[in-house]
Order: sequence, then C-alpha cells, then structure tokens
Amino acid sequence: MIFSAPAVAHPVSLAHQLTPSIAAAAYHNNSNYTTDSNFHRNLNSVLSSIASATQIDYGFYNLSAGEVPERVNAFALCRGDVAVDVCRSCVNNSTRKILEVCPNTMDVFGVYELCMIRYSNSSMFGVVDNKYTFYEETGQNVLDVTLFNQALQTLFVRLIPRAASGNSFKKFASGNQSAGVETVYATVQCTPDLSEEQCSGCLHDLFGNISNCCDGSVEGKTGARLTNPSCNLRWDIAKKFSGTLEILSPTTLPAPSQGKKSNTAVRIIVINVVPAIGVMILVICICRFIRIRKQREKERVKIANNIEGAESLQFAFSTIQDATEDFSEKNRLGQGGFGVVYKGVLPNGQEIAVKRLSKDSGQGDLEFKNEVLLVAKLQHRNLVKLLGFCLEGIERLLIYEFVPNSSLDHFIFDPTKRVQLNWERRYKIIGGIARGLLYLHEDSRLRIIHRDLKASNILLDEEMNPKISDFGMAWLFVVDQTQGSTSRIVGTYGYMAPEYALQGHFSVKLDVFSFGVLVLEIVTGKKNSFRNRDHIKHLLSHAWRNWREGTAQDIIDPVLSSSSATEMMRCIHIGLLCVQENATDRPTMASVVFMLSNSSLTLQIPSQPAFFMSNQSDMSSSLGQNSRVIDQSSLSESERIPLSRNDVSISELYPR
Repeated sequence: MIFSAPAVAHPVSLAHQLTPSIAAAAYHNNSNYTTDSNFHRNLNSVLSSIASATQIDYGFYNLSAGEVPERVNAFALCRGDVAVDVCRSCVNNSTRKILEVCPNTMDVFGVYELCMIRYSNSSMFGVVDNKYTFYEETGQNVLDVTLFNQALQTLFVRLIPRAASGNSFKKFASGNQSAGVETVYATVQCTPDLSEEQCSGCLHDLFGNISNCCDGSVEGKTGARLTNPSCNLRWDIAKKFSGTLEILSPTTLPAPSQGKKSNTAVRIIVINVVPAIGVMILVICICRFIRIRKQREKERVKIANNIEGAESLQFAFSTIQDATEDFSEKNRLGQGGFGVVYKGVLPNGQEIAVKRLSKDSGQGDLEFKNEVLLVAKLQHRNLVKLLGFCLEGIERLLIYEFVPNSSLDHFIFDPTKRVQLNWERRYKIIGGIARGLLYLHEDSRLRIIHRDLKASNILLDEEMNPKISDFGMAWLFVVDQTQGSTSRIVGTYGYMAPEYALQGHFSVKLDVFSFGVLVLEIVTGKKNSFRNRDHIKHLLSHAWRNWREGTAQDIIDPVLSSSSATEMMRCIHIGLLCVQENATDRPTMASVVFMLSNSSLTLQIPSQPAFFMSNQSDMSSSLGQNSRVIDQSSLSESERIPLSRNDVSISELYPR
C-alpha cells in the first residue's frame, strides 16, 4: 500500500491525484519535529504500542504519550467489517509507512483501504475533526442520478443512527438499498471515542457535502468513499465489504419517463404494483411480529432454563442452618448493605460464606435472581465464586466460597493490619482488581457493570489475591450495549461517578471511576473522605492538589517503603486518570491493565477530578448542594451516616 503526501501547508484532497492502483493517501501539515526530539521519541513509543496492542482486536485503539508541547496523541481505526488478523496487518503496516511518507511531521492523517491512522500534537480524542477530507470515486456514472441519489439518501438516513448508537469499541453500520435496476451497498463508521451526537453530526455533514466537495466528481457515481479523521462513508453497487448486511426486499420502481406511452405504462404498473406492495408490506409486518414474539418466548424459556439450571445449585435451608450453627453471632463475618454474612462449614468439611439477605434490605427477588444468574456464570480468579443459594419462605441465602482474609477495608484502613500489606501485595491487589473488572466489561460472555465497587467488596484469599464480590447491584448489558440510564441509583457514596449519582447515566466508565477511588485508597491508606486534625478532607481533591503541586509522594501511606515510590506515584497518576469528571476522559479497563503492565508507557495528564473541593467549607457547601440527590430514608437509624463516610451502601437515590 502506498501513501502520497502533499508538500503544502494546508490539507488538501488527494484522490484526484491517485491512480486506481494507489491504495491509500496521507495528509500532513508543515509543523515539523526534529530527529531525537522528545516528540520523536514519544511518537515512536506510541506507534510501537499501537502496532503491538491487543486492544486493536476491537478495531480501534487510541493512545497518548509525553507532555505538552511534545505530547503525541494517536489512534488507529480499522474498517468495521474486516477480520482481526487483517486489521492487525493493516495497522502494523501503516505505523511503519506513515513515517516514511511524512517524516518529521507532527500532524499526520493516513488512509488505507482497510484502516487509517492519525497522530498529532493537538487534542483529538472525543473531538470531531473534519479539517482533512479524503475522497475517492471507485465507479462509473449511474443510470438514473435522481433515483440513485434518493436510494442513497434513504440508505444513509437508516445507517447513520445505527452507527452513531454503537458501543465504545465500534460505531459501524452497513446495509443496502434498491435503486431501480441497481442495488447500492454502503457502510458508515465513526471513531468510537465520539458520542452518539458527535458521530451522527459528523456523518450527516460528510454526506451533506457530497454534492459540494470534490468538484462534484463523486456525485452520481456508482461507487465512492469520503473519509475524514472522525468518520467515513462509502457506497458501491458491488458488495465490496464483508460484515452482515441488512437485506431489504427490492421495491419495483417505474423506468424513467419517455413520453405519453411511457406514462400510460407507468400508470398501469402503479395500479398493479402498489396493491401488491401493500400486501407484501402487510405480510412482512405480520411475519416480523410473529418472529419477535417467538424470539421473546425463546428468551423467556432461556431465562427459565437458566433458573432451572441454578436450581441444581440450591441448598436446603436446614443444611445452611446447621453449617452456620443457626446463624450464631460467633460466626458472623460482617454486614453489608443487603444483609449479614456468616461463616459456615458444610458436612463435607468445606468452609463457606453465607450472605443472609435481610427482609428490609431493598433487594427483592429480581436482585436476588440477578445475583444468582450472574455470578453462577462468571469464572475468573479475581471474582468470588458462587457455590449455591437457598430460597425457602422468606429466607434468601447466597453461598459463596469462603475467603479467609476478609475484605480489603479491614486491612488498609486499620492502623495495625495495614502493615501486613506491603507495596508488592498492594500492587498485586490493584492489578487483580483491574483484571477482574476487565473480565466483567469485555472478556466474559456477558458485559457487566458492577456498580458497587469498593474496598469492602474486595475479598482477600489466603495469598492476599483480590476477589471482587457482591453482584447484587450489577447491571447486565445486552449485546453491543455500552451505556444506559436509570432512575434507581444504587451504590456507595464516595465511589459513585458524577454522571451516575446526579443523572442516573451509567456505563463501564462508572466502574472505572470507582476503581480510581479504590486505587487512591490503596496507595494512601486513607478513605475517600477522612479527618485530618479538625478538618475533613476529600481524597480525590487531596490527591489532585498534591499531584499538581509535585508533592504526591507526601500522600503515600507512611508504612510503605520508599523503594517503590516511582511505582506508587504511577498508580496515583492512573487513579487520577480514572476519576476524571467527564466519563469519556477516563480510560477503559483494558487501557488501565495495559498501563499497569507497561511502566515505560507515558501517561496522559489528568485534569481536575470530579467532586473537587478545595477545603472543608467547600466540601460542606458541595454536600449541601448535592444532598438532594441522596435519599437515606430507606436506611435504619443506626445505618444513617454523615455523608463524609463511605462504609454503608445506599439502597436508593432519586435524582430530581
């Protein structure tokens, strides 16, 4: 594949300069860097990471390295319908070719047939960039321009919303539409870092400029593509892309008018065809209705089968009663937002942990079945294992593997026990939690948001390996769903992301925020709000202020050895990246795992975190303004706590 780059300072389209054998084009401006400069080293690091990153399996990968003004922002995007190995090959080739074609240039956009690459010293993530536009005509003139353009418009109007509503890995859609004797196939795609509105706007603008751009050379062509750094679209009368197409029933349309005889023929066709089409549409609607009903019935049967499958995990209440010595106080391990946890021993000698759900916990049958069905399907070394359940009368019990070292909060917030967690163990715990979340978000058969990640829900086994527990509030996403909203807010104050606590919007970035808070707690040994002399401090604000002033080492837990200070500082940096106020600015868990395992990777600069408070009075003021979001009326008197604490789960929050 060949790149062609203009020797001009402003971006121009190159398609009219290319022969059909040219497979790609590149654009760049004249902002240059020198060899062996910081920008050059950052660029090499970023391109090398992109070429070898496993995240490119999703078809998109973005990365940054260095500090302004030598900072490098870059991404690679594969066409949405190409196979993983083809995507990898294209990206690998482009990261090498781009430097050959555009040497010493700081702002470059390269387009291949199957992928594209972009890097710049300017901000680009979550921003629509349409200053570069690549266009290429790949076909001949259509038979009927008006008819073809109508079909093209109908097709893109249908595809653009589908692509825009895609997930954080892929915003892509393909389909076809009849245009008389011709059938036009098309694809639309955005970079997944854009919001639904940004993607839709980018594609609409690109489609709207077809008649204005390129000297009108692509309008009325049987094949063409338009590409800018943020979105692209293409069409052709030949199916030149793989992927699943939306096949539509072709609609019979009249031929172009050719005088009175032709008009008579048109009327005859309309009189005969329109009723037939109406009947066809009716039949299609009925068939679709029946198919949807059957599909829903299958889903209900599937859920029923799942519950029946879970029945094989059911324990008799008497067995658990004996195992816990009738739920004696001496076997009590602790209490969470939904009930008390007891230790038990089964007749075969196996130790278990039994969660006995309280009648007034707020968790109904729906949440109970949710936890059973979810956790029974999850298998990962960093997730607690569900052994079974009991449902008898008003009793609802969940039986888990017994994890001997209790939960993380019993160690990091305890002045005596915290010394047992040296930095090696804490770093191991941070990495284990990250891998567990990555499994939930991306690698399990289901896509799951935990929604209540906190120190008390991280259990430690005999080797201090972390296990994420308590899935009673987990949210199961349907296929390809990445975000949603709810009016029933559940979770723990201090770990909640702002978009969720204030508006009920949730995504995997909700767990990323909670993970960031947890990382800062593990490194500092302090709760997310803590008392310092006579003042209450907010951990996120405290960490950000010290990081910004270059004194982040002062917030590290004093019981930790200074020999690993660099690694600790890096974890503080990662924690601050995870608690950014804007969800799109937070990394994915895949990126977090990559950051933790690659110490040479340059991290982005975090901005001020969410819920930033400069002092105690600011904190009190902020809590007063936001207290309308938090409703603790469902808690008992003994459970009600000042909002500065974080160790009790909130059952329900009602945003107004």
